[in-house]
Amino acid sequence: MSELENKELLRAIYSKLANGDGSLFVEHLDDDVIMRVTGRNSWSQTFNGKEALIRNLYGYVRSLTQEPRTVTPVRVIADDDHVVVEARGEMLRKDGVRYENEYCLVFKLANGKIVEMREYLDSALCERVLGMYPRKDGA
Repeated sequence: MSELENKELLRAIYSKLANGDGSLFVEHLDDDVIMRVTGRNSWSQTFNGKEALIRNLYGYVRSLTQEPRTVTPVRVIADDDHVVVEARGEMLRKDGVRYENEYCLVFKLANGKIVEMREYLDSALCERVLGMYPRKDGA
């Protein structure tokens, strides 16, 4: 896919995520995707594979929060097979506490699939509101 096609794909994915719909995102994750949450905190680790990413990261976040969970794009920048998305997330913990974070996500795409992701976020806010991430396995 071209740089423009990659950018438009991520715009389409985030258009759905802004409405709480992650189906297009999941559809375009490569089975062997690698997701790195950056930083030096309990959430900072690498998730290997689509199943592990959905179960161990997103599944855990879902267990802590209520619907809707939205991530709204602020800016989308593309360079060849990489797309950078600056976004804002809004969620409520199950007890009603707001979790609003800002993200910068770097995606690498191949043949219309997301093969690598790197996420930058306010990790102190994440741990303060969502707590410590309980696992270090990333598997």
